[in-house]
Amino acid sequence: MAGKKEFKIGDFVVYPTHGLGVVKEITKQKFGDQNIEFIVVAFDKTRMTLRIPTDKVEVSGLRKISSEREMRSAVNLIKTPPKIKRMMWSRRAAEYEDKINSGNPVAIAEVVRDLHCRASLKTEQSFSERQIYEQALQRLADEYAVIFEVPSQEAVEKMEKIMEKRYNCPIDPSVENLEWTEEDMRNMEELAKRS
Repeated sequence: MAGKKEFKIGDFVVYPTHGLGVVKEITKQKFGDQNIEFIVVAFDKTRMTLRIPTDKVEVSGLRKISSEREMRSAVNLIKTPPKIKRMMWSRRAAEYEDKINSGNPVAIAEVVRDLHCRASLKTEQSFSERQIYEQALQRLADEYAVIFEVPSQEAVEKMEKIMEKRYNCPIDPSVENLEWTEEDMRNMEELAKRS
């Protein structure tokens, strides 16, 4: 069971619905006749502090940051073609939000990959689509930045550069079901190998 021993003051952690944070303290508080131990996590970007009971850490989804290998898998995923499902935007948006709030870097990378083409053509993207894309990209970049010790903005730029190199976005970004030719796939594999 995850708990106090897994986390130390100063550790970077990921809380699924809030993203990257730092363990500020591990403390006990008395409630009635019970002493409850908490992990206090600060989220600098949102200026929020969260107290998580150590016996609820596993249920809450709080985790240490990903390994370099896990993050590389997530970044490699953004090099692959998008998989845009044929369904109403509201349902896709809900799926994307679920993936972002899972805290799983691979799931978040899927959102970034799937929304990048439309994000690069800002005039064709709805406001909510742009927000979801930016939230997913920032969450992934924040964790990448801590793992590889680079500034967050540099991580964002690196990911966007990878996606711009991987393939050209379709001319009509409103097409819901992108068809990829064998030549497109070969070109993307070549770009992925060079990256």
